[in-house]
Amino acid sequence: MQSYTIGQAARLLGVSPDTARRWADAGRVATHRDDGGRRLIDGRDLAAFSIEVAQSGTGEEDASYTSARNAFPGIVTAVTLGDVAAQVEIQAGPHRLVSLLTREAVEELGLEVGMQATARVKSTSVHIDRT
Repeated sequence: MQSYTIGQAARLLGVSPDTARRWADAGRVATHRDDGGRRLIDGRDLAAFSIEVAQSGTGEEDASYTSARNAFPGIVTAVTLGDVAAQVEIQAGPHRLVSLLTREAVEELGLEVGMQATARVKSTSVHIDRT
């Protein structure tokens, strides 16, 4: 499972690293230390926390969000596989994006809850890039 540094988590949550660090210090999201002593957040924990933050509206109000070139970097919060089709949800800061794509595409990208991904929007289609 992928883990994220406080800085990476902050970027995915759309907040400053100081805010993410305060949330970790307060126990709002679990952390562990790597061999180098850096605090890391498990991808599944960060995915669940990103949904909580988005629903509670506790992000930084003055943070600016952009879809430069229609790209929304975020974290995968849900993957639902069917026989042929699949649904992938990404929390990109305060934005929840849902994409319907083939099961084969999800498997080829290796998408799973807790990993970074970028939703790219063109017209009515959302394309998912693994990052």
